[in-house]
Amino acid sequence: MKYFNPLILFSTLALAPSALAGPFTYGVCQTGCNVVAVACYAAAGFTFGTVAAVGAPSAIVACNSALGTCSAGCAALLIAPAP
Repeated sequence: MKYFNPLILFSTLALAPSALAGPFTYGVCQTGCNVVAVACYAAAGFTFGTVAAVGAPSAIVACNSALGTCSAGCAALLIAPAP
């Protein structure tokens, strides 16, 4: 079994060309959107990913709508110029 050192990953990202900033930032943005969606579901008393679309409560529909809006906002990070 090989030992995985997360320090190598972080140092690689830190030294990577700045062109990776857009995709990396996009991934961070998507992760943030999903974290908020999980919290939204939990606040409504549900588990994210377990509610069927048909007959979903209005709170879940609102969580899904917010997730879609947030994810669409992240898409702009892919086409934005990276420093």
